[in-house]
Amino acid sequence: MAGSDNDRVGAVETRGIEPVPDAERHGHPGQMFWTWFAANISILGLPLGAALVSFRGLNIWQAAIVAVLGSFGSFALVGALSIAGKRGGAPALTLSRAVFGVRGNAGPTLVTWLSRLGWETINTTTAAFALLALLDVAFGVRKNTVLTVVCLLVFIGCTLLISGLGHATIMWINKWATYAFGLLNLVVIAFLVVTVDWHKVFQAPAAPVGAMVVGTGMIAAGTGIGWANAGADYARYLPRRIPGGKLVAASAFGAGIPLVVLISLGSLLAAGQPDLASAADPVSAINAMLPRWMAIPYLVAAFGGLLLSNHLSVYSAGLTMITLGIRVRRTLAVALDVVVTFVGGIYFILIAKDFYGPFITFLTLLAVPITAWVGVFAVDLLLRRSYDTDALMNTGRTSRYWYRGGYSWPATSAWAVAIVVGLCFTEAGTGATDIWFSGPLSDSWIGVNGLGWVATLTLAAAVYALLRRLDGTDRGDDTSAQHTTPLAPTAQEHA
Repeated sequence: MAGSDNDRVGAVETRGIEPVPDAERHGHPGQMFWTWFAANISILGLPLGAALVSFRGLNIWQAAIVAVLGSFGSFALVGALSIAGKRGGAPALTLSRAVFGVRGNAGPTLVTWLSRLGWETINTTTAAFALLALLDVAFGVRKNTVLTVVCLLVFIGCTLLISGLGHATIMWINKWATYAFGLLNLVVIAFLVVTVDWHKVFQAPAAPVGAMVVGTGMIAAGTGIGWANAGADYARYLPRRIPGGKLVAASAFGAGIPLVVLISLGSLLAAGQPDLASAADPVSAINAMLPRWMAIPYLVAAFGGLLLSNHLSVYSAGLTMITLGIRVRRTLAVALDVVVTFVGGIYFILIAKDFYGPFITFLTLLAVPITAWVGVFAVDLLLRRSYDTDALMNTGRTSRYWYRGGYSWPATSAWAVAIVVGLCFTEAGTGATDIWFSGPLSDSWIGVNGLGWVATLTLAAAVYALLRRLDGTDRGDDTSAQHTTPLAPTAQEHA
């Protein structure tokens, strides 16, 4: 991979959140394909597919359509938002300072950091389950508390090594490790397909179209929406001349291909194993379907796929932590992040009784503020002509993005209003008797069917578009300004 010494395979990336100069930009859109392919070959797609059958009543054909729409559609959005990284050369939440203001950006940044920590905890926990099962199958070593801690540390150590080295190493590993772990996944998938009870699959009745709409929203919320605030982190080294349409296509196909396969497989398995969607340990639930000789490649593939997803999340979390104002080197930010996820992993494995319940609760709650940010940021990306690179790094009153008291009131107001409305439609809990939060409109059609995040995104975009038009504040997007990177959309970006 070409590029500066700061972004070279095997070398520690020393750049933090500061924008990448044009002279150091390199790469091609295909890197985004491998980035999102690697992030989505983990087994977490299987319980999502199982949930479409067990909880939404879809048949396999409906589940496959929903998987295509939810996966490709949500990651097309991720690709579209990553155009901001190519344009401004900075991580997503650093660029978000231009949208929300220096102080106003603190809220979205904190939520994003918590989101990344949550995903990392889920990945770490699931990977530890896989490694524990692998030791049991291969060597007959039974699970105990000490071994559980060791397995968590092994996964975290691998994550820290890759994420600590940084962007160039991550991009290189994403491509080549995907070949290896993807091949293992294909072997296991082929075996599982043979074991499917096809009679039950073909006899399953079709669910109403409304259930498909809800299922599409569930898949989008559980896949691309969770990554929407990270796309720019991996596109920031790409040359400005790259067409934006190619980033959208690379992201959609990179994530869509593995997700459709895994979600569809999860739907197939649920036909004969309906309790898969609510399994306390999804790794063991699938492992129980396999003979001993097939369990080993399955568990290795599960561990590797989760590692590929986790090092991306940890890398983004480190950048987000720095944007939040924690003044540490990027490598130290990564180290602090994995310490927190280690503690979370201990809780999930050794204390919590249910894995999938907290997972769904986590997705439900964080989908609201994240999609509110997506709605605001997406509208701003459509209207913005430039980013002032000096102002992005200036968090004082002299910053061009200080606006009024450090806040862009159109953006922060739209974000806050959308969150309140979104939460009104939200109910989150680990079960019927363990409700963590219930909004006043959670029993409405939108709320019952888990579409509060859709209402949130739509409202955030509409309110921000209106308030931005009414606001007279200089938004720092004048292409004639000094130290500004010209970002007027080109014909190529609309290709």
